Amino acid sequence: MIPQRFFVASGKAFSPVSQLNAWDRALEDAGIAQCNLIPVTSILPKGCVQTETTEIPVGAITHAVMARMDGVEGQNIGAAISWAFEKNCEWGIVAETHGFMDESSLLEIAERKIREMAKIREIEIGKINYEFQTLRVPMDNYGCVIAALVFYPDYR
Repeated sequence: MIPQRFFVASGKAFSPVSQLNAWDRALEDAGIAQCNLIPVTSILPKGCVQTETTEIPVGAITHAVMARMDGVEGQNIGAAISWAFEKNCEWGIVAETHGFMDESSLLEIAERKIREMAKIREIEIGKINYEFQTLRVPMDNYGCVIAALVFYPDYR
């Protein structure tokens, strides 16, 4: 199973009921709540191309690299995905970042993570791309932020 296409999505939400409901709302905000998500690690296969967000059939088994951060009232939470292709655009890498942080800290760490991944693999990467969300969780609420690189469920 080698994915041919991917899109990126992100969402944020809060709920006064539960952390699970905040997560569900964040998935809805990102447009991927209808999927059965399976977490995968961080490689973009050769020939895999980015497309616009695509509607995935309800209930489809869907592989995604996902960053998620949960929080409670008063906390600043952030989640980011960074991705880049190696210099010849043959294949790529994806890094997940999450934590109790603001946007600038989140993006700084996301960049450091993907650069370290490239160093470990001894590759040069091109432009680094980001998808992220941050949120200060309101009083009397649970919060969730997600960022995901979603592979289409059809494989070659």
